[in-house]
Amino acid sequence: MVVKREGNRTVLAAAQKRIINAFSNGKKVYVSFSGGKDSLCLLSITLKLAAEGKIDPSLMIVEFIDEEAIFECIERTVREWRKKVLLTGGKFNWFCLEVKHFCCFNHLEEDETFICWDSSRKDVWIRQPPPFALREHPRLKNRKNTYQEFLVKHNADGICITGVRMAESIQRSKYMANSFSSKTGLARGNMVWPIYDWKDTDVWRYLYEQNIDIPDIYLYLYQTGSRLNELRVSQFFSVDTAKSLVKMNEYYPDLMDRIIRREPNAYLAALYWDSEMFRRSTRNRNALEDKKDYKAEVFKLLNNSRKHFVTKGAMENARGIIQLLIKYGSIIDLSMYKAIYDCLVGGDPKQRTLRAIITNINMRYSKPYNAKRNKGNTNG
Repeated sequence: MVVKREGNRTVLAAAQKRIINAFSNGKKVYVSFSGGKDSLCLLSITLKLAAEGKIDPSLMIVEFIDEEAIFECIERTVREWRKKVLLTGGKFNWFCLEVKHFCCFNHLEEDETFICWDSSRKDVWIRQPPPFALREHPRLKNRKNTYQEFLVKHNADGICITGVRMAESIQRSKYMANSFSSKTGLARGNMVWPIYDWKDTDVWRYLYEQNIDIPDIYLYLYQTGSRLNELRVSQFFSVDTAKSLVKMNEYYPDLMDRIIRREPNAYLAALYWDSEMFRRSTRNRNALEDKKDYKAEVFKLLNNSRKHFVTKGAMENARGIIQLLIKYGSIIDLSMYKAIYDCLVGGDPKQRTLRAIITNINMRYSKPYNAKRNKGNTNG
């Protein structure tokens, strides 16, 4: 049984109730699926509820955004679950669209974007799309929209459920906490997060107890030293996955060759995977940079920003850091400057790192204040 969280109710029972509620209004229900561990739990629970007659599977539309640069084991997993969805009576949209994505390898280029399934570069696609994939859509602005922008428009006529969890990161925890209210409950707009309160242990326990096969990439990442809370899988050109590509060459011998044909700058992963470019904090890097003055390095970069930040995204990132220092500079200690330095050097196109830094600052310095205030109240 999945770990209990409140009284006699398990997080599994809570997730089941939320999914049933999402299907109870008779509207379309779009189920986000990536083939990763969290979405496997979400889709498994949904299909079991459909098999038990507790939800109407004809309302279910599972959506997979194929970003081209994904591991073969992810594709195999998604194909298997697509069959299960169709057999249950649901619909499965496998999108292979020309959407705009960020590529961390192009950090030094004027254009940091990567176009998935770029029609002008078919000869160097990392994979071929499956024959049943949806290649176009009238609501998509090809090469201009991100997949998130597309899905907001595409899914506006229904309810969207996704496997986002608060425990994944401080940013998501803060975002979801701000989204909850007494009126909307666990929803924001047409979004519902059935497993928002699951911990990593809940996810892995559910997958084990339900005997669900996970993509091999998780095992490979764990074997190469990734911690359980770092086992995240995304398209190759995001910073989370890019730093692991060199290690994955042992398991996928031709992988780097295909990636470099698609994105020539990917050779940077082989040269700098253990550096601030990919926000690494290994023992080797820490030993090499033990005496680095990160505060001085941050101001050195910012004092000559036009030289060090040449792309539009890098300049916006630098401006965000400057605003951060103006607001919090008097209370930031030296240990925080390392995170700020890595944010400047590694890039932060979605400002996730910046939000995490701000959250860490607020949490770190609110504790002494709250302790002092509570002590004062006690004395009073």
